[in-house]
Amino acid sequence: MIFNKSTAKKTAEVLLQINAIKLNPRDPFTWASGWKSPIYCDNRIVLSYPAVRNYIKEEIAKNIELEFGKPDVIAGVATGAIGIGALVAEVLGLPFVYVRPEAKKHGRQNQIEGYIQKGQNVVIIEDLISTGNSSLVAVDALKASEVNVKGMVAIFTYGFEISKENFKKNNVTLYTLSNYESLIEQALDTNFIDQNEAAILSQWNSNPSEWTGK
Repeated sequence: MIFNKSTAKKTAEVLLQINAIKLNPRDPFTWASGWKSPIYCDNRIVLSYPAVRNYIKEEIAKNIELEFGKPDVIAGVATGAIGIGALVAEVLGLPFVYVRPEAKKHGRQNQIEGYIQKGQNVVIIEDLISTGNSSLVAVDALKASEVNVKGMVAIFTYGFEISKENFKKNNVTLYTLSNYESLIEQALDTNFIDQNEAAILSQWNSNPSEWTGK
């Protein structure tokens, strides 16, 4: 779910402007998974643009309180959401922790870095949702620590059906500032892409694992 349509389009606009999201329907990217894709998203770039990161952190913080109430702790998913998660926690005046993909092999062997207590209410921050699998690993780690996961907020989601199914199956509420549909609308409205390119982007999104770009 997106918080609202105007926020979704504004967020898409700024992400396109700073090249956090790149659209290249005619010369696709190759993801680490091996998937061919006409889109590449790296929201860590947000941190390099003060005006954009301020907009993102303030929108996330405002909407967390509207949708979830003020939690006890903000948790960021490592590594992409550590920076923006810490900024959101600062806006809200809350403690911050981050969650690794797996526990460290040395030292205290932590998976959750920072101080957290049983029974606390936590909202998780993520930078990007694709299948949702890595994000839900963080949810499981926090639940194993016996905290109350109120939900997750991400900057952007591709809106894949598999991710929707994964979040529903795990009973996790997900909100995002923007999504794929809003991105395509904004890119068309600003002549970032044409109608033919929009059709290619929509075709990919409906079946990304099988799409070849041909």
